[in-house]
This record gives sequence, structure tokens and C-alpha cells, in this order.
Amino acid sequence: MLVVPSDRDHLEIPGGMTEHGETPTRAVVREVREELGTAPPIGRLLAVDWAPAPSQGDEQLFVFDGGEPGGERPTRIVLDPAELTGYAFHDVASIAAATVPRLARRITQTVRAREEGATLYLENGEHVP
Repeated sequence: MLVVPSDRDHLEIPGGMTEHGETPTRAVVREVREELGTAPPIGRLLAVDWAPAPSQGDEQLFVFDGGEPGGERPTRIVLDPAELTGYAFHDVASIAAATVPRLARRITQTVRAREEGATLYLENGEHVP
């Protein structure tokens, strides 16, 4: 699933920043609930990705398994219009054309991690063994 953020010019995955004292797992549950109006089951950690962010300091991004479309995915999604203006499901094979390169790399690697039952460490979307 990719979402259309109201404050960016590219598609993103659901999620956001942790709040002070909040764990990554609690943050993903809160962010998905705020953005999509639902609380799907959040699975295991698939990847941690270091990403440069010159304007705010480098970031560590945690990507969790959100399930598969048609699986336990909620049937009712209610977007927070202050944060998102749309969403759509995309095939991984077409992800490079759907979003920015760094996110496309991250998504491709996390799909690999899911298929292999692994958790990967990434730097700017590239796997670091």
C-alpha cells in the first residue's frame, strides 16, 4: 500500500515519526490508526533503514509487516485528510515507477525480508550484509 501524503510530492508507505518516549511498535500502530482510521495487525520487523535527512538529521526507519492485500487487511479505510489525500495498492514489480528511488529500494528489500523470513539492515534502501 502506498499513500498520498498531503505534504509531499511523492507516494509513501503509511507511518510516521515516534513521539518522545514512544517505541517504534507503538508508533506504527498509532500512525496507522491516525492516517488510515484502522488498526490492522502489525507483524514483525522487516527492516531498519538508515537514511540521510540533511534538513533534520539522519533518520532510522523501521518497517514492519502490515500483512497482504486480501489477507487480514481491514476493509474500511478512512483517511485523515490533514495527512493523506489517497491510497492505492501496487505490485512490487512496478514500485520503482510509483515512488521515489530510495523508497522503492526500501520496499523491494522489505519484500525480500518478508519472503526470506529475515530482518534486514539497510542504508538508504540498500542492504548492508
